[in-house]
Amino acid sequence: MRVLSGIQPSGRLHIGNYFGAIRQHLQLQAENEAFYFMASYHALTTVQNPNELRALTLGVAMDYLALGLDPEKTALFTQQDVPAVTELTWILSCVTPVGLLERAVSYKDKVAQGLMANHGLFAYPVLQAADILIYLSNLVPVGQDQKQHIEITRDIAAKFNAQFGEILVIPEPYILEETAVVPGIDGRKMSKSYGNEIGMFEEGKSLKKKVMSVVTDSAGVEDPKDPAESTPYLLLSLMASPDETQEWADRYKNGGMGYGEVKKRLLELLDETFGPYRERRRELEADPAYVADVLREGGRRARLVANGVMEQVREAVGLPISYEPPR
Repeated sequence: MRVLSGIQPSGRLHIGNYFGAIRQHLQLQAENEAFYFMASYHALTTVQNPNELRALTLGVAMDYLALGLDPEKTALFTQQDVPAVTELTWILSCVTPVGLLERAVSYKDKVAQGLMANHGLFAYPVLQAADILIYLSNLVPVGQDQKQHIEITRDIAAKFNAQFGEILVIPEPYILEETAVVPGIDGRKMSKSYGNEIGMFEEGKSLKKKVMSVVTDSAGVEDPKDPAESTPYLLLSLMASPDETQEWADRYKNGGMGYGEVKKRLLELLDETFGPYRERRRELEADPAYVADVLREGGRRARLVANGVMEQVREAVGLPISYEPPR
């Protein structure tokens, strides 16, 4: 199976990215042909400082490598290393109904958050469809809240195939293992746009300050508490063993426990879980040439597939590069 996923380099990655997607991406590379890319074109809808975008794109690549991505098994590349994807985006745009884009929940959510309602933000599902379809991807790992993205891609691919022939593979969503939405330090979903994230590679005083500021209610030490409504508990349960998680749940319900104890253990678990990855990340920062080589090779492998698909697409729609007049 060919697995495809992209991640926007619109900020430093956080533990919500890891538990929500990256951990599963890394598991999938063992048994599948994986193509993972930094979605830099998508990031342009929000990041328009060139130096920042370059740094964030390289940073995401380092993050994946530090966390265990194997470049021998997986093609890791940047979106702009495959120019054909923007060509396919235009061709797909010509078969995509405006109403389909108007129903995209993500566009409405981002505008509601205050992002400028530009064309890139509105039409991003077509670029996303091109990202997926140009590699003939079979599986696209997404969270349950992102399933609509794949449904739109499937609709676009079906419309193209109905018009021009069965060229594009209709992808299937691979719904990532059910994980509760990772809460940020303010209790809302962890998100770079909310500024409530805990970085995977954050450490020392900065990390401690964030953990100790995780929102709690006003329940006293002796009061019974509901673990399912507690942000420190929900974060801790992502990393603790099942037995330890149950012990904390029992302590919550029985009372006699302060939130400071939970936060202290949460800080320890973050260091235990991400400490080894932080060291690898520092090694990669000291060897950017290696990271560049990985991206260069990943881009070559991605172009090899994408260019072959585009030859078929151009021929199907009447845009062969070497035009032979009809006889």
